[in-house]
Amino acid sequence: MDALGLTLEMTVVLGLLALTVTLFVTEVVRIDLAAISVLVLLGLLSQVPGLENIADVDELFSGLESNAVVSIIAVMIIGAGLDKTGIMSKVAAFILKHGGRTEARIVPIISGTVGVISSFMQNVGAAALFLPVVSRISVRTELPLSRLLMPMGFCAILGGTMTMVGSSPLILLNDLIQNANESLPADQQMEQFGLFDVTPIGVALILTGILYFMLLGRWVLPGTPDAEDATSGQSLREYLQKIYGLHADIFEVSIPVGHPCEGMTFDELMQEYHVYIIGSAYRGQRWFAPTIDTPITTPCRLAVLGRGRDVNTMVLDRGLTMHSSLDVFAEDYAPTKSGVAEVVIPPGSSLIGKCAHDVIFRKTYGASMLAIHRDEETLSYVETEDHAPTAIAEVPYKAGDTLVIHSTWEALTRLTKNRDFVVVTTDFPQEELRPTKVGWALTFFAIALGMILFTDVLLSLCLLTGAVGMILTRVLSIDEAYQSVSWSTVFLLASLIPLGLAVQSTGTAAWIADRILMLLDGWPIWALQAGVAVLATIFTLIMSNVGATVLLVPLAVSIAVAAGGNPAIFALTVAISTSNSFLIPTHQVNALIMGPAGYKVTDFMKSGGIMTVLFLVVSLGVMGVLF
Repeated sequence: MDALGLTLEMTVVLGLLALTVTLFVTEVVRIDLAAISVLVLLGLLSQVPGLENIADVDELFSGLESNAVVSIIAVMIIGAGLDKTGIMSKVAAFILKHGGRTEARIVPIISGTVGVISSFMQNVGAAALFLPVVSRISVRTELPLSRLLMPMGFCAILGGTMTMVGSSPLILLNDLIQNANESLPADQQMEQFGLFDVTPIGVALILTGILYFMLLGRWVLPGTPDAEDATSGQSLREYLQKIYGLHADIFEVSIPVGHPCEGMTFDELMQEYHVYIIGSAYRGQRWFAPTIDTPITTPCRLAVLGRGRDVNTMVLDRGLTMHSSLDVFAEDYAPTKSGVAEVVIPPGSSLIGKCAHDVIFRKTYGASMLAIHRDEETLSYVETEDHAPTAIAEVPYKAGDTLVIHSTWEALTRLTKNRDFVVVTTDFPQEELRPTKVGWALTFFAIALGMILFTDVLLSLCLLTGAVGMILTRVLSIDEAYQSVSWSTVFLLASLIPLGLAVQSTGTAAWIADRILMLLDGWPIWALQAGVAVLATIFTLIMSNVGATVLLVPLAVSIAVAAGGNPAIFALTVAISTSNSFLIPTHQVNALIMGPAGYKVTDFMKSGGIMTVLFLVVSLGVMGVLF
């Protein structure tokens, strides 16, 4: 076969590819803006005489309506619906309870779970569903989200290689084999692969991914992002230390049955040891910000806020039990549900001249008052560096007082509508969970999943069925559905799809493949297979993995037949290797996690470079053993 010639259109497309990669790596502009800019440039160049065929202007924006992009939008809405009912918080709590709170234990559990799930559904769907779970685990453990999302995302991609329905290339493979058989003699006909024929490869790849991040994660993953602004709703410990010098944290304490403390009020215990009792649990019921005149009934558990030494003194004096971490109260005091905020008493407030006892502050507002900041002075039960403890519940309010409170975000949202306060804290989740809608959320999630697994209905339609069902049953409103979509991710992927089509339609992809295959001429069979794997890896970075599979499987089969190799194994090599997409965020999963974790393209190149090599070595090694 004669070598393909390089045309003007191919040259222009190669230039656009180089520009895209350069913009992604340098990040001169935001990555989504870079993708949109390249899309616009592609459209404008197609109007130049002689370049009309590099892009069909009528199809230039087809990426916005593509099956992949619509599927991502739908799965984000489904994930938001499940999150709105509180299911994802419970999943996060379960993982924390059984998996511990360290990165070394959490990463394998999350990554392994997502990897298995993505073997039966689209990997971007599995990643999107677990995104809120990982977010909650991050804030509860104070592990940076950037250290958890990349292992989860990479294993979601790897999980797609576990079954023949785990990724689009593997779904396509048997059809492509059937088409290739039509041009092969009877003695070279290829057998199609069964559902679990690739499972050993997928399992080996997932284990490799988990071990990679467990052993090298501290060096290849980005570190802690910059701290949040002080006006944000924050976790209690970091905020009190940073702003008011209150070296306090939340501890969980048990009081056994019949203890001498029984009958004492919370207020008495608080004043004696200069701590705050901000939560209580008794016979399976929990109270957030219980009133301070509540008598202690045993056996019970208390959520106590204070300096570690003061809480330890109380525990030792009274013979109580302190738990190593929050257990019963883990959900209530997670930063995703509650935190520290500031409210100001404005002139004209009906609270002026009254104290917390007078208005029964906790019962009325559902929040615990931690301090009063007045005239450059902080009054608090907890001793500060420049002030002795103060019984702030007895201090009358003045206009201009800043109250530091610990509140659920739901209660703080209600305070924003109360004219007696001006809520200074601005950045906090102003939403209410809808646990009563959990049945509808699970029903439509199950319907969408069932349609994906057991019907031939288009993937995007299956997922949209679940998303629309959740909206119609008011699991979330249509406005909340819009807000749940990461539009930067949507436009990033939608803008890259036409460029991938241009690479294929202009013959640029075939030209690149032809150049590389000429270099492979005369190599031994194992080297040819490795060369095909590398070629597939390169192609999946610059065009869709489906497009790369469709283009390269016939070429790989031809190479195998000519060299005396097994054409089915060469075809499988292509379909597996088009999942090897870790270097830049062009894969749907990488694009999904990039924004929430604050990743840069260089982060993917740093972590993904080693993962790319490991993928090639492990996949080729396992295929060599199996086949």
